[in-house]
Formats: sequence, structure tokens, C-alpha cells
Amino acid sequence: MSDDIVIWHNPRCSKSRQTMQLLTDAGIQSTVIEYLKTPPEASEIKRVLGVLGIAPKAFIRTKEAAFKDNGLGASGISDDALVAAMAAHPILIERPVVIKGDKAVIGRPPEKVNALLKYK
Repeated sequence: MSDDIVIWHNPRCSKSRQTMQLLTDAGIQSTVIEYLKTPPEASEIKRVLGVLGIAPKAFIRTKEAAFKDNGLGASGISDDALVAAMAAHPILIERPVVIKGDKAVIGRPPEKVNALLKYK
């Protein structure tokens, strides 16, 4: 298990910037992945979902145009279809995500990351 901190970051998102600042203020060195430039593969999204302990529906941004344009709100849509859509359209991924070993949190609000930083 690694103690490295990884953040899936979108510099245009205020919550993501606030989370980055929280890490910086805590003296935390992190690996920053600008997931819009370097999108995670479906397998990595599934892994992070498992670490977060949530379903894809709780990890997808429903107000993005790509959500509506791809019919992702349709009843009966599978988890695999949602994950594939997030891999194809990373703007759909909720942000920021901070990962430490086998734990992760979505930084909404950014203060949620504090619990992760205390995890040993």
C-alpha cells in the first residue's frame, strides 16, 4: 500500500483548486493528474470507484452537456456504460478526487480531504 497522494485535478474547477491549496498548506506533495488532459481508462475509474465505495451514478456529473447528449440519464443504463462514458468524456468525472493508498475521497467540500490525510 502506497502513502503517495494522487489528485485528479481540473484547474478550472474552484473546488479542485481549493483542494490543491489545502494539500499545499498541509505541506503535502502530491501527484497531480489533470484528468481532462490525461483521462483515466475505464479500468482505473472502476478501481477508484471501488476505493471510494460508490456506484458510477454517484461519481458522474449530471449537469454536463455530455451527460444529456449521450443519454446517460436513461433508466436502466448500466454501470459499465456510465464508466465507459466517463472514460470517453472525462468532464463527466466528479472532481476533485484525492487518493491515498486504498482510500480515496471526493473533495466536495475540500475539507473532506482532511480525513484522508489522517489515514495511516
